[in-house]
Amino acid sequence: KQKTKPGTGPLRSLEFGVSFLAPSPHMELLASCPRSRLSLWGGWAPPPSHSRDLRPLPQDDGVCLSMEGGAAATTPAALPYYVAFSQLLGLTLVAMTGAWLGLYRGGIAWESDLQFNAHPLCMVIGLIFLQGNALLVYRVFRNEAKRTTKVLHGLLHIFALVIALVGLVAVFDYHRKKGYADLYSLHSWCGILVFVLYFVQWLVGFSFFLFPGASFSLRSRYRPQHIFFGATIFLLSVGTALLGLKEALLFNLGGKYSAFEPEGVLANVLGLLLVCFGGAVLYILTRADWKRPSQAEEQALSMDFKTLTEGDSPGSQ
Repeated sequence: KQKTKPGTGPLRSLEFGVSFLAPSPHMELLASCPRSRLSLWGGWAPPPSHSRDLRPLPQDDGVCLSMEGGAAATTPAALPYYVAFSQLLGLTLVAMTGAWLGLYRGGIAWESDLQFNAHPLCMVIGLIFLQGNALLVYRVFRNEAKRTTKVLHGLLHIFALVIALVGLVAVFDYHRKKGYADLYSLHSWCGILVFVLYFVQWLVGFSFFLFPGASFSLRSRYRPQHIFFGATIFLLSVGTALLGLKEALLFNLGGKYSAFEPEGVLANVLGLLLVCFGGAVLYILTRADWKRPSQAEEQALSMDFKTLTEGDSPGSQ
Protein backbone atom coordinates (compact mmCIF):
# COMPACT_ATOMS: atom_id res chain seq x y z
CA LYS A 1 0.00 0.00 0.00
CA GLN A 2 3.01 2.28 0.02
CA LYS A 3 3.17 4.94 -2.66
CA THR A 4 6.48 4.54 -4.41
CA LYS A 5 7.73 4.59 -7.95
CA PRO A 6 7.97 1.25 -9.74
CA GLY A 7 11.29 -0.46 -9.30
CA THR A 8 12.34 1.51 -6.21
CA GLY A 9 11.97 1.31 -2.46
CA PRO A 10 10.75 -1.61 -0.35
CA LEU A 11 8.21 -2.77 -2.95
CA ARG A 12 10.93 -3.99 -5.29
CA SER A 13 10.42 -7.67 -4.42
CA LEU A 14 6.63 -7.25 -4.54
CA GLU A 15 6.80 -5.73 -7.99
CA PHE A 16 8.89 -8.71 -9.07
CA GLY A 17 5.98 -11.00 -8.25
CA VAL A 18 3.37 -8.76 -9.80
CA SER A 19 5.30 -8.55 -13.07
CA PHE A 20 4.86 -12.30 -13.47
CA LEU A 21 1.15 -12.17 -12.70
CA ALA A 22 0.25 -9.16 -14.82
CA PRO A 23 -0.93 -10.16 -18.32
CA SER A 24 1.63 -8.73 -20.67
CA PRO A 25 2.97 -9.80 -24.07
CA HIS A 26 6.47 -9.41 -22.69
CA MET A 27 6.09 -11.86 -19.80
CA GLU A 28 7.16 -14.91 -21.76
CA LEU A 29 10.24 -13.18 -23.13
CA LEU A 30 11.21 -11.94 -19.70
CA ALA A 31 10.84 -15.42 -18.18
CA SER A 32 12.44 -17.27 -21.08
CA CYS A 33 15.40 -15.25 -22.28
CA PRO A 34 18.68 -15.34 -20.32
CA ARG A 35 19.67 -11.91 -21.53
CA SER A 36 16.63 -10.27 -19.95
CA ARG A 37 16.64 -8.63 -16.56
CA LEU A 38 15.77 -11.91 -14.88
CA SER A 39 18.65 -14.08 -13.69
CA LEU A 40 18.47 -17.85 -13.09
CA TRP A 41 19.71 -17.58 -9.53
CA GLY A 42 17.48 -14.68 -8.47
CA GLY A 43 19.67 -11.71 -9.33
CA TRP A 44 17.17 -9.20 -10.77
CA ALA A 45 17.66 -5.60 -11.72
CA PRO A 46 14.56 -3.36 -11.79
CA PRO A 47 13.55 -1.99 -15.16
CA PRO A 48 13.74 1.73 -15.82
CA SER A 49 9.99 1.88 -16.51
CA HIS A 50 6.82 0.03 -15.58
CA SER A 51 6.91 -3.78 -15.68
CA ARG A 52 4.53 -3.80 -18.64
CA ASP A 53 7.17 -2.06 -20.72
CA LEU A 54 9.90 -4.63 -20.11
CA ARG A 55 12.08 -5.40 -23.10
CA PRO A 56 14.56 -8.30 -23.23
CA LEU A 57 18.13 -7.44 -24.04
CA PRO A 58 19.56 -8.82 -27.30
CA GLN A 59 19.99 -12.58 -27.21
CA ASP A 60 23.04 -14.12 -28.86
CA ASP A 61 23.62 -17.49 -27.23
CA GLY A 62 20.69 -19.42 -28.69
CA VAL A 63 19.46 -20.53 -25.27
CA CYS A 64 16.20 -19.57 -23.54
CA LEU A 65 15.06 -20.39 -20.04
CA SER A 66 11.62 -21.82 -19.49
CA MET A 67 9.28 -20.90 -16.65
CA GLU A 68 10.39 -24.09 -14.90
CA GLY A 69 14.03 -23.02 -15.06
CA GLY A 70 15.09 -25.55 -17.71
CA ALA A 71 17.04 -24.71 -20.83
CA ALA A 72 15.97 -25.22 -24.39
CA ALA A 73 18.92 -24.97 -26.74
CA THR A 74 18.56 -24.51 -30.44
CA THR A 75 20.14 -27.28 -32.51
CA PRO A 76 23.01 -26.09 -34.74
CA ALA A 77 21.86 -26.05 -38.35
CA ALA A 78 24.52 -28.42 -39.69
CA LEU A 79 24.49 -30.95 -36.84
CA PRO A 80 21.47 -33.05 -38.00
CA TYR A 81 23.03 -33.45 -41.45
CA TYR A 82 26.35 -34.66 -40.06
CA VAL A 83 24.60 -37.06 -37.71
CA ALA A 84 22.44 -38.41 -40.54
CA PHE A 85 25.55 -38.81 -42.71
CA SER A 86 27.33 -40.73 -39.94
CA GLN A 87 24.31 -43.04 -39.55
CA LEU A 88 24.22 -43.67 -43.29
CA LEU A 89 27.91 -44.58 -43.18
CA GLY A 90 27.43 -46.84 -40.15
CA LEU A 91 24.46 -48.73 -41.54
CA THR A 92 26.22 -49.16 -44.89
CA LEU A 93 29.28 -50.44 -43.01
CA VAL A 94 27.25 -53.09 -41.16
CA ALA A 95 25.38 -54.12 -44.33
CA MET A 96 28.58 -54.39 -46.37
CA THR A 97 30.23 -56.47 -43.65
CA GLY A 98 27.31 -58.89 -43.82
CA ALA A 99 27.47 -58.90 -47.63
CA TRP A 100 31.20 -59.66 -47.59
CA LEU A 101 30.73 -62.57 -45.20
CA GLY A 102 27.69 -63.89 -47.10
CA LEU A 103 29.06 -63.59 -50.63
CA TYR A 104 32.69 -64.63 -50.11
CA ARG A 105 32.96 -66.32 -46.71
CA GLY A 106 29.89 -68.62 -46.81
CA GLY A 107 27.74 -66.81 -44.24
CA ILE A 108 27.51 -67.38 -40.48
CA ALA A 109 26.71 -70.54 -38.52
CA TRP A 110 27.76 -71.15 -34.92
CA GLU A 111 28.18 -74.93 -34.97
CA SER A 112 30.33 -75.20 -38.10
CA ASP A 113 33.44 -73.86 -39.78
CA LEU A 114 31.52 -70.66 -40.35
CA GLN A 115 31.58 -69.85 -36.65
CA PHE A 116 34.60 -67.60 -37.17
CA ASN A 117 32.54 -65.27 -39.39
CA ALA A 118 30.50 -64.21 -36.36
CA HIS A 119 33.63 -62.49 -35.04
CA PRO A 120 34.02 -59.68 -37.61
CA LEU A 121 30.28 -59.04 -37.79
CA CYS A 122 29.88 -58.79 -34.01
CA MET A 123 32.91 -56.53 -33.66
CA VAL A 124 31.71 -54.15 -36.37
CA ILE A 125 28.21 -53.96 -34.88
CA GLY A 126 29.36 -53.72 -31.25
CA LEU A 127 32.70 -51.92 -31.02
CA ILE A 128 32.26 -49.74 -34.10
CA PHE A 129 28.61 -48.94 -34.86
CA LEU A 130 27.04 -49.10 -31.39
CA GLN A 131 30.03 -47.59 -29.63
CA GLY A 132 30.07 -44.69 -32.10
CA ASN A 133 26.37 -44.08 -31.58
CA ALA A 134 26.80 -44.21 -27.80
CA LEU A 135 29.35 -41.42 -28.10
CA LEU A 136 26.92 -39.34 -30.19
CA VAL A 137 24.06 -39.58 -27.69
CA TYR A 138 25.01 -36.31 -25.97
CA ARG A 139 25.07 -34.49 -29.32
CA VAL A 140 21.79 -35.91 -30.66
CA PHE A 141 19.65 -35.61 -27.50
CA ARG A 142 20.61 -32.06 -26.63
CA ASN A 143 17.43 -31.01 -24.81
CA GLU A 144 16.47 -34.26 -23.08
CA ALA A 145 16.87 -34.73 -19.34
CA LYS A 146 20.48 -35.45 -18.41
CA ARG A 147 19.50 -38.59 -16.51
CA THR A 148 17.66 -40.01 -19.54
CA THR A 149 20.55 -39.24 -21.87
CA LYS A 150 23.04 -40.76 -19.43
CA VAL A 151 21.05 -44.01 -19.13
CA LEU A 152 20.77 -44.31 -22.92
CA HIS A 153 24.51 -43.72 -23.24
CA GLY A 154 25.23 -46.50 -20.74
CA LEU A 155 22.73 -48.94 -22.30
CA LEU A 156 24.22 -48.57 -25.78
CA HIS A 157 27.64 -49.30 -24.32
CA ILE A 158 26.26 -52.40 -22.57
CA PHE A 159 24.79 -53.71 -25.83
CA ALA A 160 28.08 -53.04 -27.60
CA LEU A 161 30.02 -54.84 -24.86
CA VAL A 162 27.76 -57.92 -24.93
CA ILE A 163 27.87 -58.20 -28.74
CA ALA A 164 31.66 -57.79 -28.73
CA LEU A 165 31.90 -60.54 -26.09
CA VAL A 166 29.95 -62.87 -28.40
CA GLY A 167 32.46 -62.07 -31.14
CA LEU A 168 35.38 -62.90 -28.84
CA VAL A 169 33.81 -66.19 -27.78
CA ALA A 170 33.26 -67.08 -31.44
CA VAL A 171 36.87 -66.65 -32.46
CA PHE A 172 38.37 -68.37 -29.38
CA ASP A 173 35.96 -71.29 -29.69
CA TYR A 174 36.72 -71.61 -33.40
CA HIS A 175 40.47 -71.64 -32.74
CA ARG A 176 40.03 -74.27 -30.03
CA LYS A 177 38.06 -76.56 -32.35
CA LYS A 178 40.60 -76.16 -35.16
CA GLY A 179 43.66 -76.35 -32.93
CA TYR A 180 44.88 -72.89 -33.95
CA ALA A 181 47.10 -70.75 -31.75
CA ASP A 182 45.57 -67.80 -29.92
CA LEU A 183 46.82 -64.26 -29.41
CA TYR A 184 49.90 -64.36 -31.63
CA SER A 185 49.08 -61.56 -34.10
CA LEU A 186 49.14 -57.79 -33.68
CA HIS A 187 45.41 -57.72 -34.41
CA SER A 188 44.66 -60.10 -31.55
CA TRP A 189 46.83 -58.14 -29.11
CA CYS A 190 45.16 -54.86 -30.05
CA GLY A 191 41.75 -56.53 -29.89
CA ILE A 192 42.24 -57.78 -26.34
CA LEU A 193 43.62 -54.39 -25.30
CA VAL A 194 40.59 -52.59 -26.77
CA PHE A 195 38.10 -54.96 -25.15
CA VAL A 196 39.73 -54.69 -21.71
CA LEU A 197 39.95 -50.90 -21.93
CA TYR A 198 36.35 -50.72 -23.11
CA PHE A 199 35.14 -52.85 -20.20
CA VAL A 200 37.14 -50.84 -17.65
CA GLN A 201 35.91 -47.57 -19.18
CA TRP A 202 32.29 -48.69 -18.89
CA LEU A 203 32.77 -49.99 -15.35
CA VAL A 204 34.42 -46.79 -14.12
CA GLY A 205 31.89 -44.63 -15.96
CA PHE A 206 29.01 -46.53 -14.38
CA SER A 207 30.56 -46.14 -10.93
CA PHE A 208 31.06 -42.40 -11.33
CA PHE A 209 28.01 -41.24 -13.29
CA LEU A 210 25.19 -43.78 -12.92
CA PHE A 211 25.74 -45.54 -9.61
CA PRO A 212 25.04 -43.09 -6.76
CA GLY A 213 28.03 -42.47 -4.55
CA ALA A 214 30.57 -40.30 -6.36
CA SER A 215 30.49 -36.65 -5.33
CA PHE A 216 29.90 -33.83 -7.76
CA SER A 217 33.49 -32.60 -7.47
CA LEU A 218 34.89 -36.09 -8.11
CA ARG A 219 32.69 -36.49 -11.19
CA SER A 220 33.79 -33.11 -12.48
CA ARG A 221 37.46 -34.04 -12.13
CA TYR A 222 37.02 -37.42 -13.84
CA ARG A 223 34.76 -36.24 -16.71
CA PRO A 224 37.62 -34.97 -18.98
CA GLN A 225 39.45 -38.30 -18.64
CA HIS A 226 36.24 -40.22 -19.36
CA ILE A 227 35.66 -38.23 -22.55
CA PHE A 228 39.27 -38.58 -23.69
CA PHE A 229 39.47 -42.34 -23.14
CA GLY A 230 36.06 -42.84 -24.74
CA ALA A 231 37.21 -41.21 -27.98
CA THR A 232 40.60 -42.96 -27.80
CA ILE A 233 39.07 -46.42 -27.36
CA PHE A 234 36.73 -45.80 -30.29
CA LEU A 235 39.69 -44.78 -32.46
CA LEU A 236 41.61 -47.88 -31.35
CA SER A 237 38.57 -50.02 -32.21
CA VAL A 238 38.54 -48.70 -35.77
CA GLY A 239 42.29 -49.29 -36.14
CA THR A 240 42.01 -52.83 -34.75
CA ALA A 241 39.17 -53.61 -37.17
CA LEU A 242 41.35 -52.45 -40.07
CA LEU A 243 44.17 -54.73 -38.89
CA GLY A 244 41.78 -57.67 -38.68
CA LEU A 245 40.37 -56.99 -42.15
CA LYS A 246 43.86 -56.88 -43.64
CA GLU A 247 44.82 -60.08 -41.83
CA ALA A 248 41.72 -61.90 -43.11
CA LEU A 249 42.39 -60.84 -46.70
CA LEU A 250 45.99 -62.02 -46.56
CA PHE A 251 44.96 -65.40 -45.11
CA ASN A 252 42.09 -65.96 -47.54
CA LEU A 253 43.44 -64.48 -50.76
CA GLY A 254 47.19 -64.67 -50.35
CA GLY A 255 48.93 -63.67 -53.58
CA LYS A 256 45.63 -63.16 -55.38
CA TYR A 257 45.00 -60.05 -53.29
CA SER A 258 47.30 -58.03 -55.54
CA ALA A 259 45.33 -59.15 -58.62
CA PHE A 260 42.31 -57.01 -57.66
CA GLU A 261 40.09 -59.93 -56.78
CA PRO A 262 36.44 -58.87 -56.27
CA GLU A 263 36.57 -59.90 -52.61
CA GLY A 264 39.66 -57.79 -52.08
CA VAL A 265 38.09 -54.76 -53.72
CA LEU A 266 34.93 -55.14 -51.61
CA ALA A 267 36.99 -55.51 -48.45
CA ASN A 268 39.02 -52.41 -49.34
CA VAL A 269 35.78 -50.42 -49.70
CA LEU A 270 34.74 -51.85 -46.32
CA GLY A 271 37.98 -50.51 -44.84
CA LEU A 272 37.32 -47.06 -46.28
CA LEU A 273 33.84 -47.11 -44.73
CA LEU A 274 35.42 -47.91 -41.35
CA VAL A 275 37.71 -44.90 -41.67
CA CYS A 276 34.91 -42.58 -42.85
CA PHE A 277 32.51 -43.62 -40.09
CA GLY A 278 35.20 -43.18 -37.44
CA GLY A 279 36.15 -39.79 -38.88
CA ALA A 280 32.53 -38.60 -38.98
CA VAL A 281 31.91 -39.57 -35.36
CA LEU A 282 35.13 -37.96 -34.13
CA TYR A 283 34.42 -34.77 -36.09
CA ILE A 284 30.99 -34.42 -34.49
CA LEU A 285 32.49 -35.04 -31.06
CA THR A 286 35.28 -32.49 -31.44
CA ARG A 287 33.11 -29.57 -32.58
CA ALA A 288 33.00 -27.41 -29.46
CA ASP A 289 29.91 -25.51 -30.62
CA TRP A 290 27.99 -28.79 -30.99
CA LYS A 291 28.44 -29.87 -27.39
CA ARG A 292 25.34 -30.44 -25.29
CA PRO A 293 24.56 -27.20 -23.42
CA SER A 294 24.31 -27.29 -19.64
CA GLN A 295 20.82 -27.26 -18.18
CA ALA A 296 19.67 -26.00 -14.80
CA GLU A 297 18.32 -29.41 -13.82
CA GLU A 298 21.74 -31.04 -14.22
CA GLN A 299 23.13 -29.35 -11.13
CA ALA A 300 20.23 -30.59 -9.04
CA LEU A 301 20.51 -34.11 -10.45
CA SER A 302 24.24 -34.17 -9.71
CA MET A 303 23.74 -33.56 -6.00
CA ASP A 304 23.38 -36.84 -4.15
CA PHE A 305 23.56 -37.67 -0.44
CA LYS A 306 27.34 -37.93 -0.45
CA THR A 307 27.68 -34.53 -2.13
CA LEU A 308 25.50 -32.89 0.50
CA THR A 309 27.35 -34.49 3.40
CA GLU A 310 30.68 -33.37 1.95
CA GLY A 311 29.41 -29.83 1.66
CA ASP A 312 30.01 -29.61 -2.10
CA SER A 313 27.63 -27.76 -4.35
CA PRO A 314 27.52 -27.07 -8.07
CA GLY A 315 27.81 -23.40 -7.46
CA SER A 316 31.08 -23.85 -5.59
CA GLN A 317 32.82 -25.60 -8.50
